[in-house]
Amino acid sequence: MVPGEENQLVPKEAPLDHTSDKSLLDANFEPGKKNFLHLTDKDGEQPQILLEDSSAGEDSVHDRFIGPLPREGSVGSTSDYVSQSYSYSSILNKSETGYVGLVNQAMTCYLNSLLQTLFMTPEFRNALYKWEFEESEEDPVTSIPYQLQRLFVLLQTSKKRAIETTDVTRSFGWDSSEAWQQHDVQELCRVMFDALEQKWKQTEQADLINELYQGKLKDYVRCLECGYEGWRIDTYLDIPLVIRPYGSSQAFASVEEALHAFIQPEILDGPNQYFCERCKKKCDARKGLRFLHFPYLLTLQLKRFDFDYTTMHRIKLNDRMTFPEELDMSTFIDVEDEKSPQTESCTDSGAENEGSCHSDQMSNDFSNDDGVDEGICLETNSGTEKISKSGLEKNSLIYELFSVMVHSGSAAGGHYYACIKSFSDEQWYSFNDQHVSRITQEDIKKTHGGSSGSRGYYSSAFASSTNAYMLIYRLKDPARNAKFLEVDEYPEHIKNLVQKERELEEQEKRQREIERNTCKIKLFCLHPTKQVMMENKLEVHKDKTLKEAVEMAYKMMDLEEVIPLDCCRLVKYDEFHDYLERSYEGEEDTPMGLLLGGVKSTYMFDLLLETRKPDQVFQSYKPGEVMVKVHVVDLKAESVAAPITVRAYLNQTVTEFKQLISKAIHLPAETMRIVLERCYNDLRLLSVSSKTLKAEGFFRSNKVFVESSETLDYQMAFAESHLWKLLDRHANTIRLFVLLPEQSPASYSKRTAYQKAGGDSGNVDDDCERVKGPVGSLKSVEAILEESTEKLKSLSLQQQQDGDNGDSSKSTETSDFENIESPLNERDSSASVDNRELEQHIQTSDPENFQSEERSDSDVNNDRSTSSVDSDILSSSHSSDTLCNADNAQIPLANGLDSHGITSSRRTKANEGKKETWDTAEEDSGTDSEYDESGKSRGEMQYMYFKAEPYAADEGSGEGHKWLMVHVDKRITLAAFKQHLEPFVGVLSSHFKVFRVYASNQEFESVRLNETLSSFSDDNKITIRLGRALKKGEYRVKVYQLLVNEQEPCKFLLDAVFAKGMTVRQSKEELIPQLREQCGLELSIDRFRLRKKTWKNPGTVFLDYHIYEEDINISSNWEVFLEVLDGVEKMKSMSQLAVLSRRWKPSEMKLDPFQEVVLESSSVDELREKLSEISGIPLEDIEFAKGRGTFPCDISVLDIHQDLDWNPKVSTLNVWPLYICDDGAVIFYRDKTEELMELTDEQRNELMKKESSRLQKTGHRVTYSPRKEKALKIYLDGAPNKDLTQD
Repeated sequence: MVPGEENQLVPKEAPLDHTSDKSLLDANFEPGKKNFLHLTDKDGEQPQILLEDSSAGEDSVHDRFIGPLPREGSVGSTSDYVSQSYSYSSILNKSETGYVGLVNQAMTCYLNSLLQTLFMTPEFRNALYKWEFEESEEDPVTSIPYQLQRLFVLLQTSKKRAIETTDVTRSFGWDSSEAWQQHDVQELCRVMFDALEQKWKQTEQADLINELYQGKLKDYVRCLECGYEGWRIDTYLDIPLVIRPYGSSQAFASVEEALHAFIQPEILDGPNQYFCERCKKKCDARKGLRFLHFPYLLTLQLKRFDFDYTTMHRIKLNDRMTFPEELDMSTFIDVEDEKSPQTESCTDSGAENEGSCHSDQMSNDFSNDDGVDEGICLETNSGTEKISKSGLEKNSLIYELFSVMVHSGSAAGGHYYACIKSFSDEQWYSFNDQHVSRITQEDIKKTHGGSSGSRGYYSSAFASSTNAYMLIYRLKDPARNAKFLEVDEYPEHIKNLVQKERELEEQEKRQREIERNTCKIKLFCLHPTKQVMMENKLEVHKDKTLKEAVEMAYKMMDLEEVIPLDCCRLVKYDEFHDYLERSYEGEEDTPMGLLLGGVKSTYMFDLLLETRKPDQVFQSYKPGEVMVKVHVVDLKAESVAAPITVRAYLNQTVTEFKQLISKAIHLPAETMRIVLERCYNDLRLLSVSSKTLKAEGFFRSNKVFVESSETLDYQMAFAESHLWKLLDRHANTIRLFVLLPEQSPASYSKRTAYQKAGGDSGNVDDDCERVKGPVGSLKSVEAILEESTEKLKSLSLQQQQDGDNGDSSKSTETSDFENIESPLNERDSSASVDNRELEQHIQTSDPENFQSEERSDSDVNNDRSTSSVDSDILSSSHSSDTLCNADNAQIPLANGLDSHGITSSRRTKANEGKKETWDTAEEDSGTDSEYDESGKSRGEMQYMYFKAEPYAADEGSGEGHKWLMVHVDKRITLAAFKQHLEPFVGVLSSHFKVFRVYASNQEFESVRLNETLSSFSDDNKITIRLGRALKKGEYRVKVYQLLVNEQEPCKFLLDAVFAKGMTVRQSKEELIPQLREQCGLELSIDRFRLRKKTWKNPGTVFLDYHIYEEDINISSNWEVFLEVLDGVEKMKSMSQLAVLSRRWKPSEMKLDPFQEVVLESSSVDELREKLSEISGIPLEDIEFAKGRGTFPCDISVLDIHQDLDWNPKVSTLNVWPLYICDDGAVIFYRDKTEELMELTDEQRNELMKKESSRLQKTGHRVTYSPRKEKALKIYLDGAPNKDLTQD
């Protein structure tokens, strides 16, 4: 690689001779620099894996085996997987074995193992090739045989390392979710064979599965007294072999031993005696199975998955079970003619059962099979089914092993792969998904399972989890043993299919080659008319020129109808810094691969499709330049213009930079002031003319503000100048979109009342009266106001006068709103006009009366769990301090309560001026102190910019709703922001709430009134809802009803507002009317209690005299339980303890309802006495246990008697293992003399189902809940049955 012009690397390639003795330096490698090597195809062939020397022998072959086979001395270690050094194309190239793997879609290893086994079975593959697909009769996508045919052709002819199985699974009717379901390979084999039999009906292959895989056996019962035998014939496709007999700790040592056990008869005696038709009585009998016929392909399933009835879990048996390479089945065939004078022949009494017997229908015991009709022979009299007794026939039953399907893992899941012997070269191979490798007999022996130690009871637990699961043998019969069809022997339709698949693969290869030579880079374009930045991904071949790439980008951005092609060009762009790095003049014919520095899928830079007007000329961008966005500032108009881009060099001085800008924007350089914004709110005046831009802190992309006027402001210190204040406001101003609440009929009169009040200098009480108008009929407001109006009037007038003296411009809300727009106290007349136009617009569009404010919240937010329409909106108990105290009252009233002690307490705390914690609302208006929390006087607050104008939002915002576009200084507090919104909402700030709208339209209320809007950003949305906002010392509380004996013990009732200093009794008094109106609950104050709620657990009972924030800690979004009492409240003191008891009756297998027990102490003896009183159980027979988990501590009645820690040896409840220190603990108790009911198996199963259903409904975790398995199905029509009842 050598450097080219403009620091661009121009590659010069020279082939390296791998046989050369040159050093790297002699081969032109540069020390200390990056050297690039380009790996290319040699003579059109892709790089291959270098095969090891054949002299390495079998060990090297063994080391190349890929698959989870355990090495000796290391069980399940990572060394089981041998990494190989593949070339970059190794994934695409066929394995050195010559075989092709199958890609695992997700968890389809079981499918891959079976498909490879079928492919490596000559008789099955050849028969499949002979079947011809008729496209006119069936859709190829849903044809299972056709897709298998295609897969086998690809496995035989593809040059890929592995191919996909998605077309096969699609023909099964499976979707992508099936790829994540692991199934049993034996189950798949049966289901797939059934599907093929259905698809092959009326074809030459109709009986193929039975011819290859089906065997026959006799299920018999023979009387031991008279010799009478009843039997039937069953067919099978595989033989299930037990690994470990039921109840035994010893596993069978070999397959032969398990086969002998399979046909070992059992004696039916005692209560299991057999009723003999000949003896006409119950007799001892022998019951068993006899093999009559073995299939050509013998499938043995090793039943490694079992169920442990002790733990009630499914387990895998990893015991060792050997299997021979050659299996002689002649010892297991029934060749004796057992007919004798005592055996009754009934060959003419029925017909053979032709139904296929699947392995999951078979067991060692067929006595429960409904198909067994003892005494009736179902076999036909055809002599063709008889097995010859000749020795020649017996010797022909030698089977050779050719496929071992291995499972690695546990009963919960694992991995399948197949070890298969090729009949072409007699070599064994491991087919492990996409990896195919050669293995040896030693690797096969490692799949026997188990460990090298003795076969004890626990041997399975310490054995390797990788072992054989299915074995497939083929009968050694030279007359029947087939070889794979050669290419010239293919049927014509297979030859055509091979040609078609080869063409498709070549096309894919060409496409991959194009992908390898395609540059992929982000493309941006600022739309010339819409002025919106568009983004796309440009994929261009490395040999395409820059000119061709521009045309591609032009079409990709849909600019044909917008701008001519010659007005576009591509430039190098840094989107992160919004920086134009360089342009490409004179390189229109340069290939993109060379221009971009090589072919990559991602680049460290981007491209920008730059556009110009027809009368403009493109500017040249050179490497090393920095981009500067220049904003021109007009001090008189107080405006900041849109940016103009100029390019400068870092070594330019400030003077030279001013001259450059002067030419670009035509402003005099002599009086020019340049301010650099290095980062947010960091404004730097470039005052030293000789300094370079680099020294001033310029970077790739920069933002400057330029002002050139001859005003006196030029002579002022920058930090005190008008320019600084304007830029400071500009930097901190954000744009918000505010959705106003739906206007109710009284909005016009309401707004008029508000504006008139604002125009009256200082008559705030009149304002209160007018605002009170809509709810003046509420008697409780009148009653409360009688006590406080006079005090409030005098306090209000005093505060108003203080405010007038402090700042005459803020005597009214309206004047305040108009004056805050200008940082120099100059009124922005255009803004005022806008505001007046908005007021007029709102009034004329909604000239009806203002009434029900409560409705808006529930209509808009009725899907929230908390009712955002506060029941306390303008309600009687809150009207005094929300209507007249919002702006002026320094003393927030205690929610209209007449308790002088509580009110005075709250007054004292309110006047202390302590800063509130994060979880409580601050003062609603922020006007009851001359200074805000930052220490600024409110005279300075006029510099907080606020400007609102109507905004036409998208459709769907709701009829009656209006939007405001608000430009506001984000340093303003939420309280002040709400005050500015008052004229637009039409009510005081204490009467509406502010909700911030997040992604997915999630809304959260903003309640921290002394916090600024600094967390907001441009174009954030805000929703205003009518309702009383929280004030200092108030908390919104969610109230839930506790129903201890209901299925769902926790029920949401309503939202309430509790205040610091309020007593529990006072909060109950406030809740009574709300419960009646909103929940239909008619309660008296002494018939319900409030108690702590922790998740779903009931806790401390709150006594009436408890005070919030003194005796009871309270926080934002607090939750509390309301519990209805059956009688008088028993809890009178904090020293008492209330527990919830529940009696367990083992003789009836049921639990009684909860009963509350109130204890005077934590004594266990007192608990026993109380339990004895309510139950009548003698004191000495009481046993108890603490419930576990979340209330109501549900537990199955099948487990409670033995699973709980009954009768703990403690004297007090507050020590280990009970730790009962608070109210609400659950105590189960029982009579120790009561016997547990004895259940039959049927009763136990029925009760288990009921309990499981009950516990799942209550959300209780069932003791054993295995992963729900999805049934394995193959849909013959290519799609699942939509009728869910069929599943």
